[in-house]
Amino acid sequence: TEEQVSEYKEAFSLFDKDGDGQITTKELGTVMRSLGQNPSESELQDMINEVDADNNGTIDFPEFLTMMARKMKDTDSEEEIREAFKVFDRDNNGFISAAELRHVMTSIGEKLTDDEVDEMI
Repeated sequence: TEEQVSEYKEAFSLFDKDGDGQITTKELGTVMRSLGQNPSESELQDMINEVDADNNGTIDFPEFLTMMARKMKDTDSEEEIREAFKVFDRDNNGFISAAELRHVMTSIGEKLTDDEVDEMI
């Protein structure tokens, strides 16, 4: 969304200390250390290489967006799975019982017959 892009632009500028539109390993290291991390020079280079599409040794804003989109995609899918699990796990005990599965499968979305649910179980 536009809002996300503007947030990422803000985050990018926090990394891009000298404002030249590129994040170097040095700038990345500064931010990582301020967050309590202590990456080696080669780890920093690896992080940059992962998204450095034009292979110039730095991250520009489009490359930064690609990196953030990947991270968000990973986060979203895990979050979506957790939310879906909660729909099934009605008593919040961390397990989906046969009864809970039956309830969801017979009352939400594709309404399955009892026989079809029995087959799943």
